Amino acid sequence: MLCPLHGAGTDPTRLVGRTISRVVASWHFSDGERSESPLDVWLIDSAGESTRITTGSDWCLMVESAGPHASYDMGEWGRIEVGEDLGEHPFLRHLGETVTSVAEYALPEQGRTHLEIGFPDGRRVRADCHEGDLRLTR
Repeated sequence: MLCPLHGAGTDPTRLVGRTISRVVASWHFSDGERSESPLDVWLIDSAGESTRITTGSDWCLMVESAGPHASYDMGEWGRIEVGEDLGEHPFLRHLGETVTSVAEYALPEQGRTHLEIGFPDGRRVRADCHEGDLRLTR
């Protein structure tokens, strides 16, 4: 799915048949409060590959092959923390499960709008961009 600004990214269908062995996420912390949703999610699969899901500056949904970055401080704007156990989100319940399906949805002028990743129990995790933020739902 081609985003006019960010390009096509990685084909997320490569996750099909792979087991999610780790899930890493980044969160914004400011004044002792954690963001409601993660900023980025990295699915590390049984082949050792890392797939990053995040939002673009043009509110597209980006999917790329990239490993997790380090945590960093933004001074008065807070801190970005990266880790495996910093907050709850829908991908965590699928650790150790094999991806059975991936569906992408896009608009020609915007690129990828959302992604649904399916698991053996029939449940799916949907990733989309909601008002510029990454939103993960079941």
